[in-house]
Amino acid sequence: MRVAIVSVLLAAMAAITAVSVSALGYFDSDRPLALLAATAALWVLFAAAVVLLRRVPARAAVALIVAGSVLLGGAAMAGPPNTSTDSARYAWDGIVQNAGISPYRYVPVDDALADLRPDWLFPAAVENADGTQRCTQPRTHLTSSRPSHEVFCTALNRSTVPTIYPPTSELFFAAVRFVTGPGAEYWPLQLTGLLMSVGITLLLIAAMRRRGIDPRWAALWAWSPLVATEAVTNSHIDVLGTLLVVVATLAVARGLRFRGGIALGAAIAAKLIPVIAAPALLRRQPWKVATAAIVTFALLYVPYVATTGIAVLGYLPGYLSEEGYNSGSRFTLLTLFVPKAAALAVAAVLLAVTAVLVWWKTDPERPWLGQVVMIGTTLLIVSPRYPWYALLLVPFIALSGRWEWSAVPLALTVRLLIPSHAVSQVAISVAIVVIVAMALWRTGPDGRARLWGPVTRAASRLRAAPR
Repeated sequence: MRVAIVSVLLAAMAAITAVSVSALGYFDSDRPLALLAATAALWVLFAAAVVLLRRVPARAAVALIVAGSVLLGGAAMAGPPNTSTDSARYAWDGIVQNAGISPYRYVPVDDALADLRPDWLFPAAVENADGTQRCTQPRTHLTSSRPSHEVFCTALNRSTVPTIYPPTSELFFAAVRFVTGPGAEYWPLQLTGLLMSVGITLLLIAAMRRRGIDPRWAALWAWSPLVATEAVTNSHIDVLGTLLVVVATLAVARGLRFRGGIALGAAIAAKLIPVIAAPALLRRQPWKVATAAIVTFALLYVPYVATTGIAVLGYLPGYLSEEGYNSGSRFTLLTLFVPKAAALAVAAVLLAVTAVLVWWKTDPERPWLGQVVMIGTTLLIVSPRYPWYALLLVPFIALSGRWEWSAVPLALTVRLLIPSHAVSQVAISVAIVVIVAMALWRTGPDGRARLWGPVTRAASRLRAAPR
């Protein structure tokens, strides 16, 4: 009966996912509440399915986890990207590279690349009766070429700036487009996203069995609405970085530090953000991991630096400024307590302290709890607008069994779908409360007594002091 109920819940999640992807796009201004409702339903069903799975026999549970990962990922391919247009840039970078051109050399609207533009990424504009032009394809906007100023439409965001993606990602984009050619639209990256997400599911299950961890926890990754939406539908390259970090973590935990370092370096060269996974992997023989990671990172950059030089930095400096990290305005929760001008410095100090504590306290043979604390705390402090950054966190929530940290990707999802600063502050605050409350509960009565003992004694001394 429990297997049947969980199966029904997964089927319902798949149906809602397919409908939301195919009919409830984030860019459709007429249906924002419908997408929000669908997303809320998915998270509720996800929580119910995970809870019920705890009572399903282990062998049946593993089969359900893998089947659910494939089913939900397949449903997520029912339509084009629905909350992001980043994968359009991925496709374009791959097309450019397969033409023998560095993706860092030209901006997409440069006339030098005019012959490479496929119609699905650069459709022609339609002229209105008054002589103005407009785009009729969904998820496109008007732009103009340089230097000819020809007006056309594009599905790429930031089409007038260089690419931002590091070399591991660029090699991946080129490989996908080498296989499919420029004409295939969004499905190649969605399919590879599905394959990587299922691959992570299988890695988690295998690692959990080897380590004596209940494999049912793998459902926290396999069935997560975040994974289906951001790894598959929107095909965010973060899933590649996540896969490589999982490989690095499992390798280091087994004592394979050079191999783990190679995977870590490749992960950092996928999107830079995986560097926050490093502290938990450096507790024992850190020089092996660090050396392998640095050498791998540098080698991946060599062919691009050789052809493009300093331009390999791409749009990264501009992106950091655009997102408000330089000014401090992006730190949603910190700005409640410190001025915006000081937020970046305060965030840096908090992250440095967290990294040192994680390095000091992490069990080198079971580094996943340290990964959860480091990655989750970083996301709470930095509070990005984009929930797909939390893909990096989810596998380690599963490995550690610290389900309460799922409040972080949920809070970031709320931040994306409800673009209100106040709502974002509330969502992130609630996530912190949930995490702290569960941490206190996990310490047990003795742990709570030790934690609150000094506070209680100080309060008693204050009450007893003469007035």
